[in-house]
Amino acid sequence: MHIPERTCAVCRRKFPKSELIRIARTSDGFCVDAEHKLGGRGVYVCANPECVAGCVRKKALNRSFRTEVGEKVYAELVAYAGKGK
Repeated sequence: MHIPERTCAVCRRKFPKSELIRIARTSDGFCVDAEHKLGGRGVYVCANPECVAGCVRKKALNRSFRTEVGEKVYAELVAYAGKGK
């Protein structure tokens, strides 16, 4: 059985898609896609606290999406990661 893998935008390591946090860009803006089902472009970050902190510090989502991602989305990512998925 094939298990899809994605690359963390911060540490650049590959993980099974289900182990990563997906941030989606939809027509409504950016949000954490907890169910991995929203349409649109997605960026993945591993749930490792160091990667989440690095994502916020380096503004990695801005680089990956090639546009300004609001602070609200970074706060949402930190809150979601803090829940332990």
